[in-house]
Amino acid sequence: MIDILNPDFKFEDARGTLTQLVRRGYSQFNVVTSKAGVFRGGHYHKLNTEAYYVIEGSCKVTARRGSETEERIFKKGDFFRIGPYIMHD
Repeated sequence: MIDILNPDFKFEDARGTLTQLVRRGYSQFNVVTSKAGVFRGGHYHKLNTEAYYVIEGSCKVTARRGSETEERIFKKGDFFRIGPYIMHD
């Protein structure tokens, strides 16, 4: 239910890093911040596929489809996707 993604491109040198997440395929990008211990989500999308990249910290993601449940902990640098009709929080 939760697809692990790899960035399209990564480069690192003495100046720092550049990570290109995607070149195409998405029409919307959002940045979300959350305070520790809060609950977000509890919904699904009929058409949208959402991709997430963790910039700082960590988060627990729960995905559900029917009786199937998947739970993962993601941390800084993790990149993942959740497709349509998958309940997620």
